[in-house]
Amino acid sequence: MTRKSAMRGMSTGLFLLAMATAPAQAADEVGRQLFNKGSSPACAVCHTLKDAGADGQGGPILDDLKPGADRVATALRNGIGYMPAYKDSLTEEQIQALARYVSTATGAK
Repeated sequence: MTRKSAMRGMSTGLFLLAMATAPAQAADEVGRQLFNKGSSPACAVCHTLKDAGADGQGGPILDDLKPGADRVATALRNGIGYMPAYKDSLTEEQIQALARYVSTATGAK
């Protein structure tokens, strides 16, 4: 088993377990964990997001940008600028959880 497949399996299992317990709160926690360490490179390395305790250097400050979930999901799938695409390393469910988390944490409308 590769590191990538192990991380994917671990994060998918965490996602399913969390969704079975307390949907909204659990989904936020899954998104927060994916943001901080569930992706490679982790979003927190480049992005600042107060809710995640992240003070990344180089990427947009998400608290200021306030991207909607669709915008985040598109950036995660396809990459943008220096940001890599994550469609080969995250499942669609993980992308959706991360996108919802970022948009909720920033207060996007």
